[in-house]
Amino acid sequence: MRKQGVGPSATARQGVPAPEAPASLTVVIPTLNEEAALPAVLEAVCAEEVEAIVVDGGSTDATVRIATRAGVRLITGARGRAVQMNAGAEAAACDAVLFLHADSLPPAGFRQTVLDVLADPEVVVGAFRFSLAATTLRLRLVEWGTNLRARWLQMPYGDQGLFMRRETWRDLGGFPEIPLMEDYDLVRAARRVGRVAIAPTALVTSDRRWRKTGPWRYTAINTIIVVRRHLGATPAQLAEWRARYSKR
Repeated sequence: MRKQGVGPSATARQGVPAPEAPASLTVVIPTLNEEAALPAVLEAVCAEEVEAIVVDGGSTDATVRIATRAGVRLITGARGRAVQMNAGAEAAACDAVLFLHADSLPPAGFRQTVLDVLADPEVVVGAFRFSLAATTLRLRLVEWGTNLRARWLQMPYGDQGLFMRRETWRDLGGFPEIPLMEDYDLVRAARRVGRVAIAPTALVTSDRRWRKTGPWRYTAINTIIVVRRHLGATPAQLAEWRARYSKR
């Protein structure tokens, strides 16, 4: 799904009443072979009064069995993070949605934090502060740079746990169903119609991608991808380039 709409700030300026503060939250978790990370994430999510939806893109490990055993709602379908997140949001029963990566642990009390941030009618999209499950100096510098970008440029990425009103997700046209940078595109669209807010608490993301590729190499690859996108490269071209240069 992808259609361009207007967000709450734009509609308010046109005389349309501001959106009501959301009162309930759905957590959408896209998965693909996440048997190692998923149990801890589901434990944290199910500890709060939220609707949890796991959207699996064809796992061949125990991911589906883990989700079923946890008693959360399970949707299976096509592979692709954007496709999976859109399917979860479409099925959501609540008026706010948190899109949570399967290797990211939300902070205690995250439900109320999300609802408090979205109570501000000027906020279109929110995200948590960024933290990595590691203590090395290099990764602490990565955290610092990520949080600086998110706060001052209003550009958080998906590994910070993007959240929004469900009606906002619809108005923005959902996540663009492209091979990568779907989070980047959605946040850029959100910035054009309202404010992107960063919650005061941090979500803890696994450092597995930084460990696998190397912290500086992984950060450099992501930075080059953003620059090349602005210079006109397509998401398909960037996905192919990333796959090639992420190999060590």
